[in-house]
Amino acid sequence: MSLLISSIAAAYRVPTVRRLLWRGWYQFLARQYPDTQWTFMNYGYRPTHGAAPLALAVEDEANRSCIQLYQISTGAVDLTGREILEVGSGRGGGASFVARYLQPSRVVGVDLSPLAVAFCRARHRLPGLSFEVGNAERLGFEAASFDAVINVESSHCYGDLSAFVGEVRRVLRPNGHFLYADFRPRTELDAWRSALSTGLRLVLERDITSGVIAALDVDDDWKRSVINQRVARPLVSAFRQFAALRGTALHDKFRDGSVVYRAFVFQNPCALCNS
Repeated sequence: MSLLISSIAAAYRVPTVRRLLWRGWYQFLARQYPDTQWTFMNYGYRPTHGAAPLALAVEDEANRSCIQLYQISTGAVDLTGREILEVGSGRGGGASFVARYLQPSRVVGVDLSPLAVAFCRARHRLPGLSFEVGNAERLGFEAASFDAVINVESSHCYGDLSAFVGEVRRVLRPNGHFLYADFRPRTELDAWRSALSTGLRLVLERDITSGVIAALDVDDDWKRSVINQRVARPLVSAFRQFAALRGTALHDKFRDGSVVYRAFVFQNPCALCNS
C-alpha cells in the first residue's frame, strides 16, 4: 500500500498527470451531481475581526461563505464597467456573483471541464456573462483582452503555475489587475510568491487563513449532512476530504499553520504589458 501511495504521489507531481486528474474529477462532479443549487466549490471566508457582513440578496445567503471569499479576493479593485475573465470558473457561482454585484460590463468564465461549462451555461443566464472551455495555461484570448483576471482556489490544480501567470500577464490590459486567492504548504510560500510575481507588480497580499477556517467551521455541519445524504457511501470519505471537513487532513493543516491561504492583488505594469 505504501508503494502504491508513493507511486500516486510521484505521478501527481507530473504537470500533465495532475492536470488530467483534476479535469477528470471535475468532469465526474458535473456529470454525477447536476444539482443547480450547488454553484460553489471553494472553502469560503468569514470575517474574524468584527467586520460588517456583506449585504446579500436572500437567495444568496446559503452561499454566504463562498461569496465572501470572492468578495475579499476582488474587493480591493473597483470592477465597475470593466471586462473580467475568471479562470477556473467551476460551477459558475463566483462569476455570477461578480456579474450581479460588482457591475462589470462583461464577465467570461473559463474552465477545463466541458461538463462544468455546460452546467454554467444552463444555470447562469445573465446579460454580459458567458462561459467557455479553456486551459489556464493556454488561454484562447487575444493579448490585452481584459481589465482584470480573477482566479479563486483553482491554481493548485494546474500543471504549470508559471505558464498560467504568463497567460494572465498576456491577456491583461495595461495596468490591469490579477485578483488571486489560493492555498499552499507554508514551506512553499516563497517559491509560490516568486512564481506569481514574474512580470507582475504585487499590490497587496493578505493572509486569510483564519477567515477560511472560520468559514469551514460555520459550514461544517450542513456540508457533512449534504455529503451523508447525497453521496454514495464508497465516496463519502473522499468528499469529506475534498470539502476539508473537521477531522480531515487539510482542515488540520490549516489549523496548525502548515498550510496557508493567501489573497493577492497584482497589477500588470504598463512598461511590461504583453512584451
